[in-house]
Amino acid sequence: MRFKGKKVLVTGGTKGIGWATAQLFAKEGASVALLARDSSLGSQCLQALRAQGAEALFLKAEVASWDELEKAFAQLRSLWGQLHILVNNAGIYAQGHVEDTSPEVWERILKVNLTGAFYCIKLALPLMHPGGSIVNVASEAGLVGIPNQVAYNVSKSGLIALTKSCAVDLAPRGIRVNAVAPGTTWTPLVEQAVERSPDPEAARRELEVKRPLGRLGRPEEVAAAILCLASDEMGYATGAVLCVDGGFTAW
Repeated sequence: MRFKGKKVLVTGGTKGIGWATAQLFAKEGASVALLARDSSLGSQCLQALRAQGAEALFLKAEVASWDELEKAFAQLRSLWGQLHILVNNAGIYAQGHVEDTSPEVWERILKVNLTGAFYCIKLALPLMHPGGSIVNVASEAGLVGIPNQVAYNVSKSGLIALTKSCAVDLAPRGIRVNAVAPGTTWTPLVEQAVERSPDPEAARRELEVKRPLGRLGRPEEVAAAILCLASDEMGYATGAVLCVDGGFTAW
């Protein structure tokens, strides 16, 4: 119950890493707000959290939309009045190297993965006090150049730079900002990308053999890292990037 009494917001909180994170926070005593676009799925997740005894909210918003986020955070302020932890997890993916990537895809990836996190941090700060914690879900792709996904790589590298910049800016206010950099994790996002390949089984094996541990990550493993960085036990960590990638960036 490390997070008893804490108010937590998880963006992209209804699927994959975000949902695993929301469940783990709830299990450890936190009140959890899920922010996502799909109201139907949000309602299902909300019921599941409340069934395990957690205080929970669902906020419908597109993270690429400042106007929608403003309304969602106004609702959060009205209902809770404060926020202790923000997890910027919402993200999308697209393949393509620089010649193949259209301006529209580039702008969409950057708007959701990077600008959306900036928006959420900016809107969360009036609700946060000293001791607050922000955790951004970056990627191994933000640390090394993975082929054929230039927009995604840049968005996650930018998210790491945003993490470090905000860590420095917000340290005087007692608010910590850190990032996790997951390796390929078996989430709906990754599953969909694999299923689009000509040979999904071979595509998954190719992803697995690229890392020393020889397998893909599980959402709950990344969630554990997020909770670690958000916890008071890690109170001296800010501007840190914790790799949870099966050893991929160590090779």
